[in-house]
Amino acid sequence: MRFDIITVLPGLLESPFAHSILQRAQKKELVEIYVHNLRDYADNKHKSVDDYPYGGGSGMVMQIEPFAACIEKLQGERIYDEVIYMTPDGETLNQDIANTLSSTENIIILCGHYKGIDQRIRDVFVTKEISVGDYVLSGGELPAAILVDAIARLIPGVLSDETSALSDSFQDGLLDAPIYTRPAEWRGHKVPDVLLSGHEAKIAAWRDEQQLKRTQERRPDLLKD
Repeated sequence: MRFDIITVLPGLLESPFAHSILQRAQKKELVEIYVHNLRDYADNKHKSVDDYPYGGGSGMVMQIEPFAACIEKLQGERIYDEVIYMTPDGETLNQDIANTLSSTENIIILCGHYKGIDQRIRDVFVTKEISVGDYVLSGGELPAAILVDAIARLIPGVLSDETSALSDSFQDGLLDAPIYTRPAEWRGHKVPDVLLSGHEAKIAAWRDEQQLKRTQERRPDLLKD
């Protein structure tokens, strides 16, 4: 799977993709991540990519031409399944969205900055708009890294244990059950006996019960669905 990320601050994305699971996924050639510097597509000597908003108001707006030039260059080289804009007013990212996008092959991700991007880029090029929560960050780079991570870990072969992603929170609409490892007792706190029993059916039933209990306590809104 290939991700092309367009940003005015490519340095912000160096670390998230250079470690752990995403690094291994790239070494295995299961995932390709390319970060494009938007300033490379600016047509002025100062390489500026923003201007004042029409109608007045605070902040600066990212211009059409650099984004259009970069997107059209990429689209001239391959077919993209989605052009995604990371924005607070987009659809809130959830596991269902990540699952769906993990079955695609090529995705462009646009990272806004300043006050945002010219609406015409959204109207003409963007096929999906995604938010990582009801809050505002300084730019779309960190949300883009979150999106890539959420999608890439679902690609077969990325995780050493492919069944691990299937048991994550939200995969079945519930939060995950509590998890434990050795030692069996620590400062008077013991691992539940059922997990030490070796009885697979009882363990599965306990986990189902705990998933439902935890979801009822922490995210009852999930049960409405």
